[in-house]
Amino acid sequence: MTLLVTVAHGTRTAAGNEVARALTTAAAERLGLPGVAAYVELAEPLLADVAADAGRRGEPGVVVPLLLSTGMHVRSDLPAMVRGSALRLGRQLGPHPLLASAMVSRLVSAGAAPGSPVVMVAAGSTDPLAVRDLDRSADLLGRAWGAPVRWATLSGLGPRPADVVRPGDAVAPYLLATGYFDRRLRDDCLAAGAAVVADVVGPHPLVVDLVVARARALVAARHWERRAA
Repeated sequence: MTLLVTVAHGTRTAAGNEVARALTTAAAERLGLPGVAAYVELAEPLLADVAADAGRRGEPGVVVPLLLSTGMHVRSDLPAMVRGSALRLGRQLGPHPLLASAMVSRLVSAGAAPGSPVVMVAAGSTDPLAVRDLDRSADLLGRAWGAPVRWATLSGLGPRPADVVRPGDAVAPYLLATGYFDRRLRDDCLAAGAAVVADVVGPHPLVVDLVVARARALVAARHWERRAA
């Protein structure tokens, strides 16, 4: 049977790592597959160890990265970790309309008024392709929210919250899980005058839908390749 593997970045905050486990459990149940949540670093099991174990057993599987934008992890680290195993690696989750809808849900739950000014804040990356992804993600959020959305990052390329957030703005964290970046985001945005800072995207049902869709596409591609071989 095909194994569903998800891979999140990992954090020293235990509650943040539980997000990956919750998403994996829910998606695996929907798919009827065994599932395991893995991490790039800072938490266990590491993806490299899961891939090595699957390789030793010859166990086929699909890997859905629980990462919201491209970057070095997606383009370099993850492919290296699964190389030589029977795991097929998929693309990152974002940009995607389901993520935008999940962020809208978080904004509404936090008390943001529909159509009010919003700033989407991401962790950030030094990869220029991540800037393209953030532009697209902010556009998708703006369409779902019904008003233009500006964006900022906490590190890497892009403007910082202090340069983008205006008094009275609502802030949508473009983060999957709580942890260091979530705490820093909240502090920086409130200091800049944000009226509302929504919760992280988290294990939202729409994110589960997206993980399931990514996994199904990978499983279908694997079956097609086996039939064509």
